[in-house]
Amino acid sequence: MLNYSCTTAKTSFATKPEHINTVAKEPEIIESIVTQEPPTEIFGVGALNFNGYSKLLEGKRVGVLTNQSAVVEGKNLVDFLIEKGVNLTKIYAPEHGFRGTADNGELISDGKDSKTNLPIISLYGDKKKPTPEQLDGIDIMVFDLQDVGVRFYTYISSLHYLMEACAEKGIAVVVLDRPNPNGKIVDGPILEPEKKSFVGMHPVPVLHGMTIGEYARMINGEGWLANGKKCMLYVIACSGYLRDMPYSLPVRPSPNLPNDLSINLYASLCLFEGTNVSVGRGTDKQFQIFGSPYLSRYTFCFTPEPNLGSKNPPYNGKDCYGEDLSEHPFIDRLELKWLLQAYKDTPDKSKFFTSYFERLAGTAKLQQQIESGISASEIRATWESGLIEFKNQRQKYLIYQSASL
Repeated sequence: MLNYSCTTAKTSFATKPEHINTVAKEPEIIESIVTQEPPTEIFGVGALNFNGYSKLLEGKRVGVLTNQSAVVEGKNLVDFLIEKGVNLTKIYAPEHGFRGTADNGELISDGKDSKTNLPIISLYGDKKKPTPEQLDGIDIMVFDLQDVGVRFYTYISSLHYLMEACAEKGIAVVVLDRPNPNGKIVDGPILEPEKKSFVGMHPVPVLHGMTIGEYARMINGEGWLANGKKCMLYVIACSGYLRDMPYSLPVRPSPNLPNDLSINLYASLCLFEGTNVSVGRGTDKQFQIFGSPYLSRYTFCFTPEPNLGSKNPPYNGKDCYGEDLSEHPFIDRLELKWLLQAYKDTPDKSKFFTSYFERLAGTAKLQQQIESGISASEIRATWESGLIEFKNQRQKYLIYQSASL
């Protein structure tokens, strides 16, 4: 059954799923949150509530933006939907590709899925936004990716461009929601508009504490799509989910996030990718270790070599000295101490930062603060007002409660 909670900018529509294309062309925009009916306390990702969105797809030519992270009943979403009789016509693939094996930043070409014979449109090549021609023959779009709740994890950027392209074409988007494994953490500097890039498109902190369905609502509600466009949006909510409940991902969301700890440490250690320090790409402890040839005071050492996630990792074949965090307790904030200490211990500080650091941080201030010797607590204090404002701003887009409430 469908349980719709619908809102529009000015007017509420009496909408049925089969009228979806007609409504999408109206001047007003409808947004629906589809929940499990009857309600259940048993946990399930949005994709599992097939009865809740099947009518939206019935009789439609369906496109899907997904990858290997969208697991439903032990199988890929594409296989799941085909078995349910959904008329899938095209697959759209984000960074790392549809099967999730491409390197970080590796350009991906269009192709065809060998299992289903469906065409695959890459959204991580020359064009990160689908062209109108690439959306031809699509009546409705399904989006299902496992996000990790971090601003520079590019799946939310792919979501933005998909929503924008579909809004321009009059195509509705159905987001099959999944938990945010870092859902209880909201922390870090707010992205400044001049630092906007594919690794940070919106004025949110590094850790935003939202599911991808909630984030889609915020993209729409805050008017972040180009030219004031709004996307007709259906969010198929998770059942039995509280935002601060532990959630262990069934598969890697991308090649270099192999386990729960790497996902937890990702936001903090990824800032090293804008420096001369390795985060363990080319090892089996990606985002659980860090080091460089220049941190000679450290006793822990690793040597990157080509592997699944990195065909040519930083410092390939060179000894890197640093710290092993693979047994570290889970953290509940954006941790700066490792970054500050590595900067302090690097002999030639003029070569520590790269131009990429400001894009990841979303601001020039963080690098300036580190170079000036400001402590972690002092840096964190400069984020406080922005984080309070953001939490208030995002409140109306939240779907799930916290266990503490």
